[in-house]
Amino acid sequence: MRLFLEKGFDETTVEDIAEAVEISPSTFFNYFPSKEDVVFEDELDPLVLAAFDAQADTVNPIRRLRMAMSAVFGHLTPEQDRMMRDRMRLMATTPELRGAMLSQFASIVDQLAHLLAPRIGRKRDDFAVHNLSGAVLGVLLAAMLAIADDPKADVNRLVDDSLAHLEAGLPLDWKPVGRRR
Repeated sequence: MRLFLEKGFDETTVEDIAEAVEISPSTFFNYFPSKEDVVFEDELDPLVLAAFDAQADTVNPIRRLRMAMSAVFGHLTPEQDRMMRDRMRLMATTPELRGAMLSQFASIVDQLAHLLAPRIGRKRDDFAVHNLSGAVLGVLLAAMLAIADDPKADVNRLVDDSLAHLEAGLPLDWKPVGRRR
């Protein structure tokens, strides 16, 4: 991440990364299929899952996810917070990463559904669980883009607000503007 931030994502090679961590480029590929995967690797995911699992099974899954994310994001070290913000900004502003992230969405929805389904007593191929996973991903993407745009944004608040909006059914107050003819 340091190299990507210093040199730029496109300008940083796998060889640069391997040299910085004192491994061979071939060893790099034992850990990551591509350099994009270095950015997508998230050490917080297992913490969120553990916090999710710590919640009572009777709690609504979105509420459980809100509580889990709040527990994790509310206790980030300054280093973890900086790293998360840097990753989000890099993903949001680097066209190659943004494209890779969007192309991974179907896979991410499947992964999220497969993680959630057994935790909420549903089958892994349950359409409603996949639908929920897509909605969760969508609101979290919106929060990520807002965080990337505002370095001073309160990450915990934005993530919680996005999930609270989803939990409430994504209400949108609006007034008809009339039809244009």
